[in-house]
Amino acid sequence: MDFAFDARTEELRAKLLAFMDEYVYPAEAVAEEQRAELASPWDTPAVVEELKAEARRQGLWNLFLPDAEYGAGLTNLQYAPLAEITGRSPQLAPTALNCAAPDTGNMEVLSQFGDERQKKQWLEPLLAGEIRSAFAMTEPEVASSDATNITTYIEREGDEYVVTGRKWYISGAMNPDCKIFIVMGKTDPDGTDIRRQQSMILVPRDTSGVTVRRAMKVFGYEDHYHGGHAEVIFDHARVPASNLIGEEGGGFAIAQARLGPGRIHHCMRLIGMAERAIELMCRRAVSRTAFGKALAQQGVVHNWIADARVTVEQLRLLVLKTAWLMDTVGNRGAHTEIQSIKIATPRAVVDIIDRAIQLHGAGGVSQDFPLAELYAGARTLMIADGPDEVHQRSLARRELKKYL
Repeated sequence: MDFAFDARTEELRAKLLAFMDEYVYPAEAVAEEQRAELASPWDTPAVVEELKAEARRQGLWNLFLPDAEYGAGLTNLQYAPLAEITGRSPQLAPTALNCAAPDTGNMEVLSQFGDERQKKQWLEPLLAGEIRSAFAMTEPEVASSDATNITTYIEREGDEYVVTGRKWYISGAMNPDCKIFIVMGKTDPDGTDIRRQQSMILVPRDTSGVTVRRAMKVFGYEDHYHGGHAEVIFDHARVPASNLIGEEGGGFAIAQARLGPGRIHHCMRLIGMAERAIELMCRRAVSRTAFGKALAQQGVVHNWIADARVTVEQLRLLVLKTAWLMDTVGNRGAHTEIQSIKIATPRAVVDIIDRAIQLHGAGGVSQDFPLAELYAGARTLMIADGPDEVHQRSLARRELKKYL
């Protein structure tokens, strides 16, 4: 593995860093002011659309998609350091570049598994940033960390499928621009192969029987910029049979294909969040005095900053190695590393942000600094995309097999 970024990555990094300095960071306060004046808290502030237009003009658009027909054609290793940069402003930067979850994963699914009609109707407007989307898998009544537990039914009736179930924490669903759901449910609940019971289907938001019931908060935050996290009811929602993605029983495999790159994206953005926290920690340390000397002269603060730097460097190398393996030997070959970054990165970044909050005192938990919101986002990723314990279980089993 070559540790140096190639020429294209360096070029894009330079452009993106300049874009962040010139446009994104100044827009953070503007977006908050505009949001306070919106008719609905879920509407998009005008400055976000301005950022999107500028990012597209500069060629910083759909960088996450490795398929050059639809995206930038970057490898996972090329995109990873760009995702890190966007993580420094997770509420604005990913959306500005049309690289925000869950749209990224949904676009990957449609580009890989969708038919031509599905791509024309849904992928193209998503690629253009004209609409948003949501991925409906998690359910409140079962342990959704085990996808085989899902109870939503997708039943075939003639030329239609009927979708019935209750989902929650469906990211992006509160955004009025969210026009399409990719729903995971069971088409064969009694099938002998539990990994072939599930399918994925496209359900337009305006389908009769679809109700976005309420917004779900995360540590008191509603994540307005990404369209919130909603409870959604599918009450005998009928869609054409042609809305099925791929084949019946293919849902589990599609989900696994969707999650591999997504974990790289999440982990690199988390590292960007940690870098922002370290920067804020250092600025606070040199600007505040306590007990007769600057915080930057306190031994415990030295330890926090040093430990944070060591941790970030370790995490970055592990995630870049994972991205490199995915590019060279595929997701299966990188299975151990994908699980490792999912376990290690969120918990370590949570600790770094927590130290930064501690250094800021009351300011750290306030709305005047981004730390509390960064903490909520990082802590959530210890649950999202499969709780850490699920990955620990799988990883331990792979290790133990070597000795059986």
